[in-house]
Amino acid sequence: MSDPASSNTAAPAVVCDPKIIDLIKAEKEKENDCWTSLEFFPPRSEAGVTNLTKRMERMKVINPLFTDVTWGAGGSTADLSTTIAKTMRETGYVANLHMTCTNMSDGIDPVTSIKNALDEARDAGIRNIVALRGDPPHGEEVWTTSEGGFSCALDLVKFMRKTYGDEFGVSVSGYPEGHPVAITQLTDEEALNMSPAEKGRCSVRDGITCVCKDADYKKELIYLKEKVDAGSDFIMTQMFFDTTVYGTFVKDCRDFGITCPIIPGLMCINAYKGFMNMTKFCKTRVPESLFAKLEEIKDDDATVKAFGVTFGAQMCKDIIAYNDTPGLHFYTLNLEKVVYGILDAIGVTKSASVKTDESDAKSMVAVGSAWARVGDIVSTSDGEGTVTEMQPDGTATIVLNNLDSAGEKKPSLKLGVTEYSKVMTS
Repeated sequence: MSDPASSNTAAPAVVCDPKIIDLIKAEKEKENDCWTSLEFFPPRSEAGVTNLTKRMERMKVINPLFTDVTWGAGGSTADLSTTIAKTMRETGYVANLHMTCTNMSDGIDPVTSIKNALDEARDAGIRNIVALRGDPPHGEEVWTTSEGGFSCALDLVKFMRKTYGDEFGVSVSGYPEGHPVAITQLTDEEALNMSPAEKGRCSVRDGITCVCKDADYKKELIYLKEKVDAGSDFIMTQMFFDTTVYGTFVKDCRDFGITCPIIPGLMCINAYKGFMNMTKFCKTRVPESLFAKLEEIKDDDATVKAFGVTFGAQMCKDIIAYNDTPGLHFYTLNLEKVVYGILDAIGVTKSASVKTDESDAKSMVAVGSAWARVGDIVSTSDGEGTVTEMQPDGTATIVLNNLDSAGEKKPSLKLGVTEYSKVMTS
């Protein structure tokens, strides 16, 4: 006879996260128009992951409505992203797991691979997914569809609703200035003949004007509405630094029949180099006054962070004034000082800044960053250098910027993906 104490013992039921859209609706009923949410990325090293867990514990002081974790370029962080999402839940957060169309497992067809990832998330109690197309993997400039896989985020949204019904809350991305692939570099003549709307969202860098043309912008809105109509609960925007562009985007969405919540994605200014690299890669519109101020203070890291707080706080106040903003979503870059400073400044938190600990900042290097491309500045054990060639597995050829003892430039190095890091922070 079996021991009754050891038989028929069921595993404890997993307590599932609430859906974020339900949390948003509840905040609206409470007339709370200034809730917050956070985004983290999977660090490259074990030490970085450990430090991120400690940071997430500290940042609970913000009481975010939910917390995102990104999915690396080419599906490079699939397992780690899911693990971090589970840790978020254990820490007390509502996890919002990014997921892309990119094939993630060798030898498995991409649709099965994505379903396996969704099943794992569901079984762990994760009930919120950000459906994305995703960035190309290391060494590839252009995103391509995996054979037999999905071609865009819309396909992923449709698959999730068909396969899982309403088990998951689903969100998608929106681009106030147009998706980077829909942004065109203009000739001088074209730049002189932009429409008023194009002038309002264009970016100018080194004398070159880029913009999502009106016809392409309309296509973006059509596609965004398709994603929402297919079952997306809400939209989170790409970063922007001109709040007028965000306000115009929200109005355009409403005029187009998109009625779901639109959450502004706010990139914190933590460092001059990181800001310049990100905005260049994404072709982001940057007001001339912002460029000028950062150029003025670029050599003083502490002053840049302090300005990041001041600028970010004013952005938040401007956004809230639009009265169509249910919350503020912060792209933290796995750091906390500027986020704390902004939230203290706008009255969401009190003295959160005193809890700042960024002594681990150097460990916050992303796995599989889509920003590590030819021409980028990276850090190596031999100093900083410029990427001149990138292989699909992330192996990079790097020409060092510093000189050797004889005053000659050092030869180029070929380093694996774990042996260099993109220069993103000071």
